[in-house]
This record gives sequence, C-alpha cells and structure tokens, in this order.
Amino acid sequence: MIVFPAIDLKDGKAVRLKQGDYDQVTQYSDDPFQLAEQWAKEGAEWIHIVDLDAAKAGKPVHRELIARIAREVKAKLQVGGGIRSVETAGQYLEDGVARVVVGTKATQDPKFLGDLGKNFPGKIALGLDTKEGKIAVHGWTETTGLTIEDYLKTAPLSGVHCLIFTDIARDGMLSGPNLNALRDVLKITELPVIASGGISSAEDIQALVDLEDCKLLGVITGKALYEGKLSLPEAIRIAKS
Repeated sequence: MIVFPAIDLKDGKAVRLKQGDYDQVTQYSDDPFQLAEQWAKEGAEWIHIVDLDAAKAGKPVHRELIARIAREVKAKLQVGGGIRSVETAGQYLEDGVARVVVGTKATQDPKFLGDLGKNFPGKIALGLDTKEGKIAVHGWTETTGLTIEDYLKTAPLSGVHCLIFTDIARDGMLSGPNLNALRDVLKITELPVIASGGISSAEDIQALVDLEDCKLLGVITGKALYEGKLSLPEAIRIAKS
C-alpha cells in the first residue's frame, strides 16, 4: 500500500480544508515546493497534489509550481483540481506529472473520461468523492444524485488506473477513515482503490492495511502529517507491511 502525502494548493500556499469547505481553511506552509521536498526526503514515492483554486475555476491555476515540483522533487506526482479537458490533462503529463485525477467533468461527461482513457491509458485516476453517499462535484460545492455504484455501472473505465474514494464528512476532521464505505467501494469495482479522508494516526493506517486483505492501492493523508499526529516514515513502514 502506497502512502500519498497530500499538498492542497490555495493562493500559492499549502493548506487544508475541513470537509472541503473553502471557508474553513488552515494554512500550513508558505512554500509548497519545500514541503514536497520534505515529503520526498522522508520517503514518499508519490505526492498527491490538489489545486483547490483550479477546482473552483475549472482550469489550472498553479501549473507552473506543480511543473517545478515534478521536475525537481524525487517523487511521482498525482495531480487533481480543475482538469476539465483532454488538453489540460495532457499539459500536466507533459510537465512530468505521473498521474492526473479527474472528478467533476468525468462524472458529468462520461465521454470525457473515455477520451482520457484512450489518450493517456494508465495515467488517469478517477476521483469519486461522496457527501451523504452521493457524489459531489465542483470542488465539493455541489452534490449529484448519483451513488458510486450508480456511476460505475455505465462509466467508461478503460484506461483508468485507479479510483480515489473520499468521504467528504471525514476529510480534514482527523476522525478516522470510513471503513464501511471503503468496503462497499471495494466490492463494486475491480479497479485499485486509494482511500482518502479522516486519517488521524498510525492505527488508521494499520486499519487500512488490514481492510479486505489489503486490496487498497494506497492512502492519502494530509492534516495528520501537518499536525504531527502521524509521521510519514512510520506510515510508510506500516503501509509496506
């Protein structure tokens, strides 16, 4: 299982939101590049970056910063936020990003997801974020009427490498991952799944390792690292067990 330390970008800073609420922002670093270097030095093989401003704007906002991290930091990047066209996805991949994450546009336009899979097979992560069981879009500011199971029945998944599942109610709350919801997601897809939201401790990492014989591809964690409740080297050690 891979541990993905998270860097969420807003106004050029590294921040975290509570439950995806843009009005509940905590800033953790003025220098996201230095933060990415730190995670890499502590053993991160991958870093998960979300351009929060782009998620709202619908187009890249911090592309230059992300490209610099991709060039100069010794970790692979998984990047999401505001990727609403095949062209934008291609630009990030040309910049050296290893995998792009799509959610809103993929949920609302299945053809877009299919086109991404054809153009960039194996480099697409599908972010499915739920609020009270329904998929949320537009930076989690709106909810659809679709459950994950509903969506996956018709979604063109050829070329998609993995799913990233987030229970928004747990995100940034340090309340532990939603294990029951994760079990449900694992049952309805053959794709590798990355868990996101609620990680608060080393015990939570262990609980994910133990989940369903460790079918999870990985786990994304942010606030627990920033607030010293979890050390990245320890999380990696447990995940690799």
